[in-house]
This record gives sequence, C-alpha cells and structure tokens, in this order.
Amino acid sequence: MRLMQNPTTDTRPRYRERLAPSLWLLVTVAVAGPMVSLVFVPIGSTVALVLGAAVSALLVAGFIAATPVVSVVGTVLRAGRAHIDTKHLGEPVALTGAEAREARGPGLPARGWHLIRGGIDGIVVIPNLDQDDPVDAWTISTRTPDRLAAAIRASQN
Repeated sequence: MRLMQNPTTDTRPRYRERLAPSLWLLVTVAVAGPMVSLVFVPIGSTVALVLGAAVSALLVAGFIAATPVVSVVGTVLRAGRAHIDTKHLGEPVALTGAEAREARGPGLPARGWHLIRGGIDGIVVIPNLDQDDPVDAWTISTRTPDRLAAAIRASQN
C-alpha cells in the first residue's frame, strides 16, 4: 500500500497585522459627519442626522479598510501591496524606542522600501540580499516587532 503525502504547502499566516490608524485619527475623520449634518439641517433634522451618521460611518470604515496589512504567509513577506520571498532577505532587526526613531529618520536607507505609519512605534529592518533587486532593505512599521522578526526567521528555515 502506497501512502500519499499532502503536496500542498502550509498557507496559514505565520504573522498578520493590519496597520490600522490611531483612535485620534478615526475620531478626527468621524467629525466630518456632524459637518455634513449642518449642511442638510435646512432640509430636515432627521435627514441631516441620518446623512451625518452615514458619512461618519463610511469614512471610518474606509480609513480602516484602506490600511495596509503586513503578513508572512509561507515564505512570502507582504507589506502593503509589496511582497518578497523571504529567501532573498537577511536577518531581520526588531527596533523600538530611540532605535526605531533613528531607523525611521536619519538611519532610513535611501534605496530601501518603506512601509512606515505614524503612531506605530516599532520598526523591523530587513536587509535585501537579492543582487538583482535595487532595494537595499525593507523598513516596516509594526506594533509587535519581535513577533514579525520571528515570523520572518521561521519562514526562512
């Protein structure tokens, strides 16, 4: 009797994070709803309230839906719309605090690929070892830099 092994690779994410906007940004966006309500008050207060609530809800949902996702699935690192096979990457470095500020500012590689979001302290910097790729390194914002770095390392094995 011949046993067959499952030929499919593991497609469960090792890591997945949505870089959602901060609460303050969402509150600021939601303030557009009351402004819309004021415009429609002459038509009727009920219409104004419904339109204002709908605009606020749509803007908040749109801002959340448009945020980039960082994930490691199989051997592929995805950061927003960009992706790269982790076999082309070197050792990831997880940074927080002053080191992360340095990596986002003066230490930011000029020829690197960056997915940086305000309000997110952690950064992971990964050197790109592919000689054919003009990008030297990937710099990615993350709330859990240690977990992202560990997921990249695990996908490289």
